[in-house]
Amino acid sequence: MKKHFYISLALLAFSISIKAQEMVPIAKAEVLAKVSENNTSIKISEEEFKQAKADYRQTNAVFLPNITASHTAIATTNPLMAFGSKLNQEILTQNDFNPALLNDPSQIENYATKFEIQQPLINVDGIFQRKAAKSKMEAMSLKTERTQDYLAFEVEKAYMQLQLAYKAVNVLEKALEAANANKKLADNSFKQGYLQRADVLNVEVRVTEVQNQLQTAKSNVQNASNYLSFLMHDENYVVYTPTDELTVASFTMEDKKVSENRSDIKAMQMASNAYEAINKADKMAFLPRLNAFGSYELYDDQIFQGDANGYLFGAQLSWDIFQGSKRFGKAQKSKSELEKSKLEYKQYVSKSNLELNKAKRAFIDAENKLKLTTLALEQSEESLRIRTNRFKEGLEKTSDLLLAETQYSQKQLEYYQTIFEYNYTQAYVQFLTKE
Repeated sequence: MKKHFYISLALLAFSISIKAQEMVPIAKAEVLAKVSENNTSIKISEEEFKQAKADYRQTNAVFLPNITASHTAIATTNPLMAFGSKLNQEILTQNDFNPALLNDPSQIENYATKFEIQQPLINVDGIFQRKAAKSKMEAMSLKTERTQDYLAFEVEKAYMQLQLAYKAVNVLEKALEAANANKKLADNSFKQGYLQRADVLNVEVRVTEVQNQLQTAKSNVQNASNYLSFLMHDENYVVYTPTDELTVASFTMEDKKVSENRSDIKAMQMASNAYEAINKADKMAFLPRLNAFGSYELYDDQIFQGDANGYLFGAQLSWDIFQGSKRFGKAQKSKSELEKSKLEYKQYVSKSNLELNKAKRAFIDAENKLKLTTLALEQSEESLRIRTNRFKEGLEKTSDLLLAETQYSQKQLEYYQTIFEYNYTQAYVQFLTKE
């Protein structure tokens, strides 16, 4: 009796703590909206896309010019620098050709403002590097899309887990009511001498078992609520109550297959395209590059002045003929990475088909199980009704009634668990076959 009292007290305290928390009704559509807006995984994926987009924008340097400006100030007695500075400032005189002044000039100051431009004309390897960066950016965009699909699927599962947890609580609360009612009947029968003490103890054990199960079920409600809070990035961690019912969803399995247009599969294809472009860029690095260049310069012996000026422009064809064996090794590595990405793509598609076949079989199993558990629930309910009536009339053993009660509760829980499995396999198939 002491043990029974302590368990009842613990259950009461647990129930009070649950009620003390804020109970917030929530619909699945609301969860989906909040997850789409606030989920951290989605935000991380979006930042990864922004990084890939920034890498792609950097490749604009293949086409756009590089422009720089500088202002340099020097003071020198170096013969060559002093003569050149005067020449740039256009202040050279006949007296400056005196050998004594040429060999030992006085200190001269020179201030130079310079504008430079470099324009790529032909850079074949850079063009393929740009293509690789674009493919990577598109792959990251598709990854973000697949992350959103996965989280939508995860919301389906988490919300159904919350629904299932509340169904378990409802079933066990009713089972506890029935167990307490039977305990009252057993106590009365014991007082009247119709039952043995052992029968009463069996009823009390049943009450304790249901109380333990109910406490676990209420913990599952909190666990499911906390997971929804995590998905929605809500740090309040309230206890949610689902406004949508856990019901059998309709679904058609025909013509469901893994599509190559699925965002994660397309992302892998884009990644493979990026490796292919990188390999081509490594091969094209053997070709020469053609760049145009030009500059405009201002010179003076006063800071930020420019009495003298000049310009220069031209073009340069450069060719790195041999860099040891560095480029050969780099090309071989990128070729291997390309082949690896192709194999990973094939493996990923094959694994996705494997998962789909397993999910289809799981769906068929859940469908058959749902029919059987529905029938078993109806049968156990009728059996409990008959045995309860017979027990009230003193025509049924206590152990048989307890067995019928236990069986009915189990069949109810199995029924709702089967609905969860049935709906979950549907959602998983849709997730695997989404384009």
